[in-house]
Amino acid sequence: MKHQLLLALVAAGALSACDSEEGEVQKWMAEQRAVTKPQVQPIPEPKNFTPQPYVQEAAVEPFSREKLTTALKRDSQQAGTASAALLAPELNRRKEPLEAFPLDAMMMVGSLIKQGQPVALIKVDNLLYQVKPGNYLGQNYGRITKVAESEVVLRELVQDAAGEWIERTATLQLQEKSK
Repeated sequence: MKHQLLLALVAAGALSACDSEEGEVQKWMAEQRAVTKPQVQPIPEPKNFTPQPYVQEAAVEPFSREKLTTALKRDSQQAGTASAALLAPELNRRKEPLEAFPLDAMMMVGSLIKQGQPVALIKVDNLLYQVKPGNYLGQNYGRITKVAESEVVLRELVQDAAGEWIERTATLQLQEKSK
């Protein structure tokens, strides 16, 4: 019984201490509100707007068709010389037999070393052809640059969307026989 009475007295003392601390905090907050004054900076006056006349009326409009076509013509003339230099050697040489077939009609079926040089075996229309670096394949002026054990790498000349001749790399992978 004594213990219960003692516990009740301690609990009441603790609760009264909370009330006094809470009252102190409320008093301090009220003092701080009274002392602290917000400082608002005034907004500066807006600058005066002075309109400027448009003096480019006689010039070519930057988004017009004629400006675009003149720029494209100029660029194509500059690139056309580089494009022609890229294609000219290909037009002046004799075509090889495998240039008559597209790359997707060809299958690499093997590779071997012949006289110290890598050679790939290409199958087209049930005929086998031996090709080595420097030979041509496909209809896009594809020249073989590398013959590996599992692929043939070639450089092709193709036209891009603007009609320019560009180089791209193509590969012909070794085809496993499916059962």
